[in-house]
Amino acid sequence: MRGVDGVHDLGGMEDFGPVVVEPAEPVFHARWEGRVFGIGAILTVQGLASTNTVRHAIERMDPSHYLGSPYFEHWLTAFATLLVERGVLTREQLEARAKGPFALSRSSRAPRWSADEPAGPRFAVGDRVRVADEHRRGHTRCPRYVRGKQGVIDRCDGAFALPDADVHGEDAPLEPTYSVRFDAAELWGREAEPSAAVSVGLWQSYLAPA
Repeated sequence: MRGVDGVHDLGGMEDFGPVVVEPAEPVFHARWEGRVFGIGAILTVQGLASTNTVRHAIERMDPSHYLGSPYFEHWLTAFATLLVERGVLTREQLEARAKGPFALSRSSRAPRWSADEPAGPRFAVGDRVRVADEHRRGHTRCPRYVRGKQGVIDRCDGAFALPDADVHGEDAPLEPTYSVRFDAAELWGREAEPSAAVSVGLWQSYLAPA
């Protein structure tokens, strides 16, 4: 199972049609969406879910299910998957309550991430960096469209747990993070809007001096 190279990693992909903007869009389109949001808050407080583990569970959804389901169904699938994986519920209990099949995300077959020892900041504002062109199995926050590309550090954002390790329940090291500014032409080529730029938040281990 590859890293973020799944159907959810849509940055730079084409032919999905226009983005539909809904005027005066409500916070929730149905009552069940609000309940799912509340479930997420409870699971987070109880230590059964986190931003990283939920994202990883969503990434493991069957591609057809992911593309054919609304936003909060992604959340619901992730929460149910995590609860089954942690032994809080069984799939049979879910399906009995749902009165039918209940889709869960696929099992994570990714190896545990061996994180480096904690290190201080290696880069400063203005440094040119290149994003590692690596395809890490499992979860990562390094999107496909910036891999192998060069950019400039435009902000240092402090140290945060490395998601690649955190999703496996490991003691993830706190690693410096940066806002990296990429010229649009570096990412999209000659068709990019002139003088446009894209800033992406990246962990230090994703970067090397350019």
